[in-house]
Amino acid sequence: QVQLVESGGGLVQAGGSLRLSCAASGRTFSKSTMGWFRQAPGKVREFVSTITWSGERTYYADSVKGRFTISRDNAKNSVYLEMHSLKPEDTAVYYCAAGATGWGIYESEYHYWGQGTQVTVSS
Repeated sequence: QVQLVESGGGLVQAGGSLRLSCAASGRTFSKSTMGWFRQAPGKVREFVSTITWSGERTYYADSVKGRFTISRDNAKNSVYLEMHSLKPEDTAVYYCAAGATGWGIYESEYHYWGQGTQVTVSS
């Protein structure tokens, strides 16, 4: 059974930082694109960032570019999201996704999803 488990969310003040982790089990994703999405209250889930299997290519939503950094450790079957200069509008449930073969910008590209971790940024 494939599982993706996110961790690292929490409550932080505006301007602060958090590091999200996502550990996968049940199969290896070392040859798959992995990514992060988020869903704010009352809004649809949106793309945040993605990283190709080798880690050579990363993509970011314009809203987080320059503040967030995605990385992965294939030996640990894990993906990470470093978040800096957090803003109240970053408040959302953050979801890890895995199993995409393309760029991984669209939800439909992914086969596996985590349960999400809450990030709350206070003003």
